[in-house]
Amino acid sequence: MKRRALLGWLAVSVVLGGCGKAPRLPTIPPGKTVLAFGDSVTFGTGAAAGEDWPTLLAGLTGWQVENAGIPGDTAEASRARMPALLDAHRPAVVIIEIGGNDFLRRRSAKAVKEDVRHLVQAARASGAQVVLVAVPELSLLGLVAGNPSDAPIYQELAEEERVVIVGEVFSGILSRPELCADQIHPNAEGYRQMAAGIHHHLQKVGLAPPGGR
Repeated sequence: MKRRALLGWLAVSVVLGGCGKAPRLPTIPPGKTVLAFGDSVTFGTGAAAGEDWPTLLAGLTGWQVENAGIPGDTAEASRARMPALLDAHRPAVVIIEIGGNDFLRRRSAKAVKEDVRHLVQAARASGAQVVLVAVPELSLLGLVAGNPSDAPIYQELAEEERVVIVGEVFSGILSRPELCADQIHPNAEGYRQMAAGIHHHLQKVGLAPPGGR
């Protein structure tokens, strides 16, 4: 019963920016390189080695997922490291999850949006498909209330830049204490569900192999 409830939740928690019906994208076959670009949530803080969502996504897809998550990184600072990563790995897909530390530092949503846009455009210019993982607005009020929600800038960017967005997965996990290591990081089970949510959506739009490995 719990499994069916989880699958139902995943089915309604991922959307393609600006579209009621997701178009099919070219499938990226197993063995291809994918870059997971982000902060401590991509790195896997809060769980043991190998329990981070990029490693788990690699197991679900057969992709070679490079974990480029750096704890404490911001969208602003990360602009400088994206070009070298794109040159080094030549990824077929870049999955971007970043911005939470910017919000915690009270940077304006407008500034964060433009930094993330820069990352999206750099990744797309390299020839990669781009996927945005929406990040919650990590306000003290939202954390205390236990009801975080996606920052609107991610949906806006998905529509403006015409890229895939995975929405409400990360914020949904943070709203469930049993899936969290602390107020801003998933635990091992939370990362498992995060990987499953990303994989589910990428299958829906055709990007991920239908059956994984």
